Amino acid sequence: MPCPPSCLPFAAVKIDYEAEPPVLCEETGSEEEAMNVSGVKTVTEFILLNFPCSREVQVLLFMLFFVSYILTLMGNGAIVCAVKLDNRLHTPMYTLLANFSFLEICYINTTVPNMLRNFLSETKTISFTACFLQFYFFFSMGTTETFLLPLMAFDRYLAICRPLHYPTIMSSHLCMNLVALCWVIAFLCYPVPIYFITQLPFCGPNTIDHFVCDPGPLLALSCIPAPGIELSCSILSSLIIFITLFFILWSYTLVLRAVLSVPSAAGKRKAFSTCGSHLVVVSLFYGTLMVMYISPTSGNPAGIQKIITLFYSSVTPLVNPLIYSLRNKDMKAALKKIQICTKISQRK
Repeated sequence: MPCPPSCLPFAAVKIDYEAEPPVLCEETGSEEEAMNVSGVKTVTEFILLNFPCSREVQVLLFMLFFVSYILTLMGNGAIVCAVKLDNRLHTPMYTLLANFSFLEICYINTTVPNMLRNFLSETKTISFTACFLQFYFFFSMGTTETFLLPLMAFDRYLAICRPLHYPTIMSSHLCMNLVALCWVIAFLCYPVPIYFITQLPFCGPNTIDHFVCDPGPLLALSCIPAPGIELSCSILSSLIIFITLFFILWSYTLVLRAVLSVPSAAGKRKAFSTCGSHLVVVSLFYGTLMVMYISPTSGNPAGIQKIITLFYSSVTPLVNPLIYSLRNKDMKAALKKIQICTKISQRK
């Protein structure tokens, strides 16, 4: 039985009552419908459009993103293994880098596997519960990254500006406690907003023009406007992004002042080399985040939103291992050592 037209204030489809109305609500064989507080039927699944195009292009995109996915896992996994196996890298700087790489592995696994499945699937559906679980883990992982990046900047500040006190201040125990704190706080940021979004009536349509369950498209599908929830999500995202970005900029301002006071050119090059890779990662990640989430109602076309989301959720995890290892002699030596050990074990 179709949903009443009063549930669809934003629907673009004009209903012809003489014809068969479009089915906008999911009806299960057991006739157990999810009901909101007013007794209106709600959808039980969403359709993620992904990247709508011809079948041939879908297969091509699948191959492209699958290769990218494997390379991301291998690159970040290699950094985690290198730090774990090489005793010379058991320092706070590389411990933070290993945790960051592990986070990138978790981050891409919240979106890419489902996106790959949808490239080859005809239905492209995701259940109501799975959609909001993806929403939660995707944003929690992203928020963890916004907390880890300032922590890494603070570590660089201590190492360059307070070298004598660095081993005492940034101990391995404190480093691991700060990393754990980043994860815990990040995962506590979104349960309340997500709970309120799940209480909204979703009576149809159920098509999300995206490859991930993002709050903007989800709120647009609600049968009633929710400006309060949308504003609160925007404020929360803005606070997280701006506060952490300010801390990073403040740390590197102090680092820059300290580096410029170094008399030797070799010392300056080493300091810039240490901080340069981190600044590149910060620029890539925060640049796309600010475009996407500071103004969620700015009216960006769905295609632009997909590209921006794809960039910070898939492209940056792919290039981060290259950025961090290309100019880092210790990391390259550790990776080479792992490669040699792997070849020896294969010969045996």
